[in-house]
Amino acid sequence: MFDTEAVQRLRRRWTAIRQGLVEYYAGPYRQTLAREGRDEDDLFALIVLGEALGVPDPAAYYSAELMPMLTMDFHEWHRRMGMPRSPLDHVSCC
Repeated sequence: MFDTEAVQRLRRRWTAIRQGLVEYYAGPYRQTLAREGRDEDDLFALIVLGEALGVPDPAAYYSAELMPMLTMDFHEWHRRMGMPRSPLDHVSCC
């Protein structure tokens, strides 16, 4: 009925066309989207670490359990925020 090899070739062509269109439309915005994602992550870290930095946090009870999730990225975060050393006394990453 159908030539399976021809169907496979057609499927590969459509996949290549789809990937090309995604690259064409999303490519120019990839850096902007990555920057926005990083900014959102920085804001999240500032909210979670606010209590430790001396900023009153009304949701500290809920955000305290999120602190262990930020320990891996803490060094990059405080460097991006312009702090050469860790602002927290109990966290020394530098």
